[in-house]
Amino acid sequence: MNSRFVPGAVVEPSLLRQMPTAAIVTASYAPDFERCRLLCETLDRHVSGAAHHYILVEHRDVRLFRQLETGRRSVVDERELLPRWLHAFDDPLSLFRRRVWLSLKTQPLRGWHVQQLRRIAISAHAGEDVLIFCDSDVAFVKPFDCGAFWRDGKARLFRRDGVLADEGHDEHRIWSRNAGAALGIDPSRTSVHDYISTLIAWRRDTVLAMCGEIEKVHARGWVEVVGSARKFSECMIYGRYVDDLLEGAGHFHGSEEFCRVHWTGEALSDDEFRRFVAEMAPEQVAIGMQSFIGTDIGRIRRLIGLDC
Repeated sequence: MNSRFVPGAVVEPSLLRQMPTAAIVTASYAPDFERCRLLCETLDRHVSGAAHHYILVEHRDVRLFRQLETGRRSVVDERELLPRWLHAFDDPLSLFRRRVWLSLKTQPLRGWHVQQLRRIAISAHAGEDVLIFCDSDVAFVKPFDCGAFWRDGKARLFRRDGVLADEGHDEHRIWSRNAGAALGIDPSRTSVHDYISTLIAWRRDTVLAMCGEIEKVHARGWVEVVGSARKFSECMIYGRYVDDLLEGAGHFHGSEEFCRVHWTGEALSDDEFRRFVAEMAPEQVAIGMQSFIGTDIGRIRRLIGLDC
């Protein structure tokens, strides 16, 4: 495991140079390969200001995703990021259709858990200053400059203010509480903010400091700490670290979502899809069609103007 985390170390967010380097980070897996290919094509067509694109996958998917590599895009094996004591298996409880990650140090973890761990761990592997996270079921449809995530020496932290005080966010409240526990925040200090979205940015130095803080508080590795609770969100952990422990240092807040996502329901018809794109907010530059909804990739390519 490639690690630069020093337990007990306190790392203040550094004053990065005026124009920091940025990288886009995508965690994916084999069933989403064609979606990830579409993301790469639209990213190359529309996105500027990123020095590199990292695609993070399980070891057995590396060979498949190598097809997408270019001089500015690389595939990263999770074995380079996560401890070797975390092992992936075909899950007999799902009739071997799904994967499960097992160890003596964490709860049994599913693919979405491990994708979150990879997104945190890439900070010890990448060299860029700002990490921009984009899911593999996203497609860019408008020009976008990654400089939107940087202003006056500060990185943009996505935050929906106060939404966890409303009804209907029970799971997010659990993730927020577990984030606080991982960071050693007093349980009485609850948060009502939501930090979860796609196409968001983190400072790499802040992620490293966050992992160091977790290890200092618990006297064990951050993967072990985070993975000990199956209900967690990497976005909640980062957001609470910045706001609760750093008091926002090195960041400014933004609530506008740059990607419009179709989260649930049925696959959209052609007309519904066109309306979905036409009704994007002015700041939105990408669309997300959740992969489990099953929207045909060929239809998406055709409807956003790419050849099938």
